[in-house]
Amino acid sequence: MRILDRYILKSTLGLFLGCLFTFFSLYIVIDILSHLEPILENHIKPGILIQYYSSYLPIIFVQVAPIACLLATLYTFAKLNKDNEIIAMRASGLSIFQITKTVIILGMIVSLAIFWANDKFVPSALVLTQKIKSQIEEGIKTKHKPNTIINVSMYGTGNRLFFVNKFLTDKNIMEGIIILEHDEKQNIRKKIVSSKAAYADGIWTFYNAITYNFDENGQIIDEPQYMEDEIIPITESPRDFLNQRQSPEYMNISQLEQYIWRLTKSGASTVIRNLKVDLYRRFTDPLSGVIIIFLGIPFALKMRKRATGLSSLGVSLMVGFLYHVASAISLALGKAGILPPILAASLSHIITFSLSLYLIMSLP
Repeated sequence: MRILDRYILKSTLGLFLGCLFTFFSLYIVIDILSHLEPILENHIKPGILIQYYSSYLPIIFVQVAPIACLLATLYTFAKLNKDNEIIAMRASGLSIFQITKTVIILGMIVSLAIFWANDKFVPSALVLTQKIKSQIEEGIKTKHKPNTIINVSMYGTGNRLFFVNKFLTDKNIMEGIIILEHDEKQNIRKKIVSSKAAYADGIWTFYNAITYNFDENGQIIDEPQYMEDEIIPITESPRDFLNQRQSPEYMNISQLEQYIWRLTKSGASTVIRNLKVDLYRRFTDPLSGVIIIFLGIPFALKMRKRATGLSSLGVSLMVGFLYHVASAISLALGKAGILPPILAASLSHIITFSLSLYLIMSLP
């Protein structure tokens, strides 16, 4: 590595780590102050707080790492530009790419780290932090037993939609069940209401089950059928209900892909489209770490003010906000069915990267 590359990398990496530490510290302090009253009232032990904020670190990292990259890039090159070092580098025959390639490589590494953390740590961290947060706000003694899950809903095979009031995971028993079966056009054709269902030997047995049949217009046909106990052929196991009750943000890529595959058999086209947008986001969002660096380079090389730090912060906030707005709009268009899911997840990145290359090529 050239001396110049080491010089730029040392400055950028130090600022990047400093920004991460600052963001982590600010978040923890602000969050503690906002939850100080329930923490003191419920006598939350320091060990629980340490576990809570430790599990939150990968979540914060994924959210703030791109902005930290942008801020570090802006400050480093703006300072070099202010001190006329960029002019000296260009006069020696170095291109913009040769000057900035070290920071671009750093951005690629950060993007890989974001992808890895987002898939391996963030889903489980979200579950853990939500659980601990409930303990902090409601006290260690929660309202429900640890093995009881309230309000479970999921799409299943056979174009079925399940609503479960209570799921006893240790006994494989569900209570307060409603099953809606739809046709290919998403018209309801059958509704099953049961007070209880038990799983044993791969079979679900429903108790006090009432079945309603519907015609094409959604009107009940025939008399409702009552069964004191009935075996209904459902392929979903208790583990499927336990895994798929989670929101997409609590799933890793493998679980989300499996969930989408299961839903393809249910015909829930709108839900599938939304989930595909979320799935492709898992692959495109980490790219923001390197793309936002490309966007920051031309801004940094044009800043020649003395207040380099304040200028870098202001530009970072502006660029980060516009980048976030563009991403939110493209995702909304994808979930509305206007854009294909893969284009919705990548459109803001394509636009931003293209704009960055144009601005860089426009530099003198």
